[in-house]
Amino acid sequence: MHTVESKDGTTIAYDRRGTGPALVLVDGALCSRAQGPMPDLAETLADRFTVHNYDRRGRGDSGDTAEYAVDREIEDLAAVIEAAGGSAHVYGSSSGAALALRAAAAGLAIDKLVAFEPPYVVDDSRKQIPRSWVGDLQRLAADDAIKYFFTKGIGLPGIFVTMMKLMPGWKQMRAIAHTLPYDAQVLGGNCFGEPMDAAQWAGIDQPVLVVSGGKSPAWMKTSTRALAAAVPGAGHTEVPGQNHMIKAAAIAPVIAEFCR
Repeated sequence: MHTVESKDGTTIAYDRRGTGPALVLVDGALCSRAQGPMPDLAETLADRFTVHNYDRRGRGDSGDTAEYAVDREIEDLAAVIEAAGGSAHVYGSSSGAALALRAAAAGLAIDKLVAFEPPYVVDDSRKQIPRSWVGDLQRLAADDAIKYFFTKGIGLPGIFVTMMKLMPGWKQMRAIAHTLPYDAQVLGGNCFGEPMDAAQWAGIDQPVLVVSGGKSPAWMKTSTRALAAAVPGAGHTEVPGQNHMIKAAAIAPVIAEFCR
């Protein structure tokens, strides 16, 4: 494990493995450098990149502050990129993709960015996320916050979430459930069924590839296409047979080809 100090003094923990150009992985909700998709992806890409897999603030071995702000998470990513050599390719998944996009728009030294399915909602094709969800998530206890996020945020059936409680990963998710309001704030106003505002991405001047899964729900495919159209010069690709839980073996070649 390595650590770096963010601008506000928060310690950010990361793992580094492999050789080649620097690549930073940015996790989505309820994931960390020890759980979720990034450990497998880091191992898969280590023969082509020097992969930096970090704990977002409030997760794993990284620190936190009493008052959250999205700008602090952008500074965390900037610190990891600086530790990686001053610039890096970035892959973000789900809300991690939304964070990476915000960071690119803020001018971070990102060489190329691959954004996989930030869970934006840009039409009325699904049940809308409550506009109160940041405050709701802040008030709820861990188990209830996770259920709320998966049902009202992602749109999963309640019975599916009930079954998830029986799985070993539930305990790990409970440990970082307090960061769910962070993810909600990172998504900002892009998840309430309104058309994508392209102005927020005007500061992005590096190559961006937006990726979706061929088996993901229609609302998510619509939002990824809208995002690709809104980000200056961005491309879009769909990975056949994959959904929001994309496998490392499926996304790794996409990242490697785009970031070569």
